[in-house]
This record gives sequence, structure tokens and C-alpha cells, in this order.
Amino acid sequence: MLLTENRTIAHLDLDTFFVSVERLRNSQLQGKPIIIGGSSDRGVVASCSYETRFYGVHAGMPMRMARQLCSEALVLRGDMEAYSKYSRDVTAVIAAHAPVYEKASIDEHYLDVSGMDKFFGTWQWTKELRQNIIRETGLPVSFGLSVNKTVSKIATGQAKPNGEIQVCQAEVKPFLAPLSIRKIPGVGQKNYQLLRNMGIPTIEVLTMIPVEMMQKVLGKEGVHIWEKANGIDSTPVIPYSEQKSISTEQTFHTDTTDIIRLNNLLVSMTEGLAFELRKQGKLTGCITVKIRYANFDTHTQQLSIPYNAADHILIRKAKELFGKLYNRRMLIRMLGVRLSNLVQGFQQIDLFEDTTEMANLYQAMDKIRHRYGEDAVKRAVGLKSGLA
Repeated sequence: MLLTENRTIAHLDLDTFFVSVERLRNSQLQGKPIIIGGSSDRGVVASCSYETRFYGVHAGMPMRMARQLCSEALVLRGDMEAYSKYSRDVTAVIAAHAPVYEKASIDEHYLDVSGMDKFFGTWQWTKELRQNIIRETGLPVSFGLSVNKTVSKIATGQAKPNGEIQVCQAEVKPFLAPLSIRKIPGVGQKNYQLLRNMGIPTIEVLTMIPVEMMQKVLGKEGVHIWEKANGIDSTPVIPYSEQKSISTEQTFHTDTTDIIRLNNLLVSMTEGLAFELRKQGKLTGCITVKIRYANFDTHTQQLSIPYNAADHILIRKAKELFGKLYNRRMLIRMLGVRLSNLVQGFQQIDLFEDTTEMANLYQAMDKIRHRYGEDAVKRAVGLKSGLA
């Protein structure tokens, strides 16, 4: 397989995003070891500064262990609403300048700047965009510029903190060769250990492994990893849209004013959408509730929320919206819920609010749903809607 791509892709990543926002709001935190997450020992680390990473602290680690590794760290509970606001501010700056961009997560974007060399020069243009983001938001950001998403993302990792790197097509393989296989996007801890046990420490060694062997060991995933190690990635930059959404609605055979059953149905619908989000590895930044009265008048209430995918939080927001929306006490013909402004995200639950027990509970419930179907585990109230 030959690398024949002729694209220029930029990857921008906000450095230690949550920590950077906290330091922007409180300058006294500059240079200090910071851990953000649940404040109790049962909490989970959502983010941490470079000063704490030196001691081995990382996101997803139990707070008790993080405190033991870096006892002098300042622990902040975190403010997802503030982080979501700054994330949207950064996206607004990018949207005002970039021809095609994809919001890959709350703190990273891909830009397809292919062909812009004819007018501006992609390197200089991306440097100027980075400076615009820093100037307008105050947040540090790094970028990698290369021939595809994979190489640009790896380059960004090498550019951090607060740096920039360009990897031209002729430089791709020499650039990747000495790096650890851990640098390849999509190589998690399990696959990393498996490949290391096979005697594959670096990307260069991985490229020497026959692709057929990788497929035999890891299936299709092994082929994708091999391709990325060889700098091959044809994945397009998917234009971002605030309207990207998932939704569900139900029209009743008999119009109703039964508030209890309507709320129960709302719980069930929102719970199902939240599970779909987590299954896709996404977060929502906006929730909408819609009702249609018996006279066919249709009304909606919409709310921008901190990026999330936890049904216990989304259900609470949906109920709040329904409470504001249903004020005419007329018969209702239809009820609907929509989650929009979707981004990729690892946070399946609110790590600032919940404990490791809550995280484990979600993982256990979702595992049952994946195996036996979405309806295998549901809240009791969701089973009592009785509406059709």
C-alpha cells in the first residue's frame, strides 16, 4: 500500500484544556500542580496539569491514587459549564476563519486546508489561526499540520505544550519511525500491551510486521493500526454542524394530560438517547424537548448544556424543559426529545460530580445493554409510561 494522499490537514488541540481554563480564571494557579475531578477519595481524575503528570497522574485515575502520587497537588472540583463555554468560544474563532473544520471533541478540531497554499500558505495560515485563538480566548493551543488526520494528530502530541509542527509527506515515515506505538491514535492500553509483548516497541518496528499478521492478531483493527503506523489514513474531515443530532418522538393513540405518565415516558426516551450517545462515544451540548397538542400546535424548549452523556443529568434537564414547556394543560398528542451539538468525547459521565462507583455502574449497565439489547436495563419509571 502506497501513500498517495495529496491533502493538508491541521489538528488543533487545547493544551490541558480544563486546567488551562482554571488558570485563565485564576492566575494564581499558574505553575502549580493541578488535579481536576471528584474531590473525594472515591472521585475520578478528569484532567491534570503537566506538573502532576510528572508524578504519574493521568485522567481516569482514582483520586485516592492521584493524591498519593502527588500529595502537593491542588484538587479542583471542575466546572463543565465553564469548559463547555470556552470550547464553544474556540470553535467560533475557528468557524470564522476555516473553510472546512470538524469538532472532534470538546478540546480538539481538524481542519482541511488542502489547496490553500495557492493563496496563503497552509503553514503560515494555521500559525495565524493559532495566534487568533490564543489572543481571543487566552487559551494555549498546539497544532500539527500534515497529510492526514493520523499524522497531524500525532504531530500535535509532539508539539505540546503550546507548540506547532509541520510534517510534509516526504517526512512522514522518518517522523513516525522512532515514536512509541502508544502514540498511534486508537492504540489503547490493551492493544499496547499486546503489541509490546510481541516485541513491537516503536512505530518503525510495527511497519515491518506483515499486515496479514496484524490482521490475524487484531482483525480489522490490526489493519487500521498498521495503516496508521505507515502514515496511511484517508478519513475525511467531516464538516461540523451544531444541528448534528439524535432524537426520538412518540405520537399517542389517545391524547393525554397524564403528567406522571408523560414524565415517565420522557425519562425512558432520554435514557435511550443517552445510551446511544455513549455507544457512539459522543457528548451532547444541547437538549430539546418538543410537544404537540391535540390541536396540532407544536412547541419546543431548547437548552445549551455542559457537554455530557450521562442520562441521570440529561433526564433532569429534560424534565426542567418539559416543566417550562407544558403550561397550557391541554391534551398532548406527541412528545419528543432531541440531543444536538454532538461532539466526540471520552467523558461518559460527569467526572466532577460522580464517583468511581457511578462510573462502574454506567459501564456495567451499558455492557448489559450491548449484550442483551437497549431495553435490558431501564429505570423503573421508564417502564411505567403506559403510553402508545
